[in-house]
Amino acid sequence: MRYRAILALAASLAIVGWAAPAAADSAAQDVAYGVGSVLGTAVYAPFKATFCILGGITSGFTFPFAGADTAGRVATAGCGGTWAITPGVLKGHERVKFVGGQAPPSPPATPPSK
Repeated sequence: MRYRAILALAASLAIVGWAAPAAADSAAQDVAYGVGSVLGTAVYAPFKATFCILGGITSGFTFPFAGADTAGRVATAGCGGTWAITPGVLKGHERVKFVGGQAPPSPPATPPSK
């Protein structure tokens, strides 16, 4: 527990050193978002790592039956996506994408009208 407190303090001090806020209120908010992102990542990352490892194992089982392309997509789905909770995520400017992979397919083209 003490290690986490020291880590959170070090991260918040690093964030304060990087940012040059215009007002005291924004500095406090930046520190809060920085600490929140460090703590959020500390909670989120082990789940994401477990999901990635399981995706890699599943990919290995998928390869002999479905081929390299499908196995690659399984591994990408497990290990792709967001790995860190950033202040932008906490502010709602970015989305967390737990499952990675390719972009959704574009809608089918409509046939030309005559």
